[in-house]
Order: sequence, then C-alpha cells, then structure tokens
Amino acid sequence: MIRIYHNNRCSKSRATLALLEQRGEQVEVINYLDTPPDAAELADLLHKLGMTARELMRKGEDEYRTLGLDNPALGEDALIAAMVAHPKLIERPIVVANGKAALGRPPEAVLAII
Repeated sequence: MIRIYHNNRCSKSRATLALLEQRGEQVEVINYLDTPPDAAELADLLHKLGMTARELMRKGEDEYRTLGLDNPALGEDALIAAMVAHPKLIERPIVVANGKAALGRPPEAVLAII
C-alpha cells in the first residue's frame, strides 16, 4: 500500500496523487492538515526521506517567520514540534512506499520508491 500525505489545495500534491492513480496504484490518502503526523511519525518520515526537519519545512509560510523558526539555534525536536503544531509548515506531498519515502517535487520523483 502506498501512502500520500496530501493537501488537495496544492497542485503538486494533486498531480502526484493523479500520477499514482493513473498507474493503478492503491493509495491511502492522508489529508495531513486535518490529520497531522505526530512527532514520532514525522521523525520517521524525515528518516525515510533522508532530510532534516528544516529541509522539510515550508519557509515561505507566515508561521515560519512569526514563530522565529529561521533561528539556526533551533534543533530537530523544536522544528518537528513546530511542524506537528502547525502542519501547514510541512512540505508536500510526501509519499511512502516499500519502507521508503519521497517528496513529490516534481511528482515523478515518487516513482523511484514504487
């Protein structure tokens, strides 16, 4: 089963989901703004992505600036906690398959893990 952390308002997320569905893949869709990952799940996703929390953050969001998340002294736990509390900060879409994860930017990038 393939899982996608999805935001229907995001064109890349919609395109990634459509790509998977066109390939006939069974996809579990998680609307992560409604059902955000907890800290442990997010840490696991980061491990599978091979990314740091800061690399996965949407730095253009208002919350990034207003919460002072650009502070280089903030560690992984603080950044993960911020993403859990404000899931809008999580870059999307994230696709998980076969024990791996990939960011659908561009959408075709997820094909490498399927």
